[in-house]
Amino acid sequence: MTSQVTSSFSLQAKPRRDVFAAMLQGALCRCPNCQSGRLFGGFLKVSDTCSHCGETYSHHRADDAPPYFTIFIVGHIIVPLVIWAEVAFKPALWLHMAIGIPLTIAMSLAFLRPIKGAIVALQWANYMHGFDPNAEPDFPDRA
Repeated sequence: MTSQVTSSFSLQAKPRRDVFAAMLQGALCRCPNCQSGRLFGGFLKVSDTCSHCGETYSHHRADDAPPYFTIFIVGHIIVPLVIWAEVAFKPALWLHMAIGIPLTIAMSLAFLRPIKGAIVALQWANYMHGFDPNAEPDFPDRA
């Protein structure tokens, strides 16, 4: 006795996408599909679609990954610099704060957008979430 499973969606062939090239384009805040459209509509607001090729980005799920990676990277740069400055120069605490806090904020703002672009492009390159034409919807209709 055999049973057949049917599906309500059709399978489409997926071309292989270069993950590194896509992430580089995303970090440059450009569309990973056409490399010329803008990925962002605001500072951190991802555009719903690419203005050049029409690729849809409204279903990306970057969520908390960009801030996490930003904190990880900035922390691994700032902490050794603060320790080095303390050992080499022994500056006053107010000087550490006057330099370290603005530097940390500036680096965080500088890294956050490219990291978010790279993560959205990574999802696009790996057909994650809504980028996969063969995937079932993230939020199926309720009966």
